[in-house]
Amino acid sequence: MPALSARLRLVLLRMTRRLWFRAALYALVGVTTALLGTVLRPWLPEGMAARIGASAVGNILGILASSMLAVTTFSLSTMVAAYSTAGSSATPRAAILLVEDSIAQRALATFIGVFLFSVVGLIALSTGIYGDSGRVVLFGVTIVMIVVIVVTLLRWIEQLSKLGRVAETIDRVERAARHALLKRAAAPHLSAADWEPPPADAFVLHGGQVGYVAHVDLATLQSLAEEHGLTVWVEAVAGHFATPEAPLARLSPRPEPGVHEQFLDAFVITDQRDFEQDPRFGLVVLTEVAQRALSPAVNDPGTAIDVLGTVTRLLCDWAAAARHAAGDGHRPRPTPRHPRVRLRALDPRELLEDVFTPLARDSAGMLEVAIRLHKSLATLAALGNPSLRDAARAQAARALQLADARLVLAEDRDRLHEIAAWRNLT
Repeated sequence: MPALSARLRLVLLRMTRRLWFRAALYALVGVTTALLGTVLRPWLPEGMAARIGASAVGNILGILASSMLAVTTFSLSTMVAAYSTAGSSATPRAAILLVEDSIAQRALATFIGVFLFSVVGLIALSTGIYGDSGRVVLFGVTIVMIVVIVVTLLRWIEQLSKLGRVAETIDRVERAARHALLKRAAAPHLSAADWEPPPADAFVLHGGQVGYVAHVDLATLQSLAEEHGLTVWVEAVAGHFATPEAPLARLSPRPEPGVHEQFLDAFVITDQRDFEQDPRFGLVVLTEVAQRALSPAVNDPGTAIDVLGTVTRLLCDWAAAARHAAGDGHRPRPTPRHPRVRLRALDPRELLEDVFTPLARDSAGMLEVAIRLHKSLATLAALGNPSLRDAARAQAARALQLADARLVLAEDRDRLHEIAAWRNLT
């Protein structure tokens, strides 16, 4: 069942990002390794344990077990504090990226895995199932575990020095947003056909849930459309807020009674937006970081300026990738894999509204931030994309109106109008 497999892939993808999954995997490896000595014992010569000092392995495992438990407890408390700091100083929406940090997960998983390895090894030693030859294997694996711990601790210490800082949070959100934006730029319609307005009498597909669209299984829509001889216009892509009244898609010609319910299985709706499938969500989270920095309680215009530079870089990279994917007009466009499904490309106007509409309002009284905002818009307008240029002009006009109402000094307003003169030149 294609719909089931799509949902299963989404569940598995999210499960592998959870801390408990990696910790359980490492713990399983640790327990298996600890019991490896009982399997390899018959192939090792007697007396080797005494020659290499493997009899001390019990003391070493005891030290590892006690120290790893303390290190794990300390690391967890540090991570919780970092999550709280990121949520209060940046935005709560960025905390999920810290939770899914691979370095932190590997570190905690290693500590828990080595702890369980040590406990299982001590239990096995106390029962005498190893023997002298089995102690040799356990001793060798313990030395390897110590090397792994040292390397992990060094990386973990470096990571702790950055975890939870606003600059690090911005970098993480930028990486997540860039991945989603460039992925969408390479396939503007997600391998579906280009968007065309649906017929006026097209059947409107409504969902029965309230939440955010996390995934749209285009393969399922294509399969069902071929089976029933329909064309599907996807109205709700990943990140869209779905309600019982809002259309998820439109079908033409009108399907037989009951057929439309099969199309609902292609839409996965959850209670939160996701960075992976939703390219606009990263821009929204970056904007929230800047808005918090501009609040009177924080009063950190430097962070807002940093976010504006980050967003400008992301949108420039997206525009360049989209231009490269479109080619020079001489190459034939690839045939869509889902020709019966039509889906909109990203709208530059919406991308700029996600960022510049709230920031123009919140920074209207700060000349230094307003200057950077107009310089960012000028950069985007000069990229050669007509839609992006028109959207940048509209945002600049709105920002100027807000700044004129908030800036006290006439010379500040004149300075801003001078910088925004690009609107009449591009």
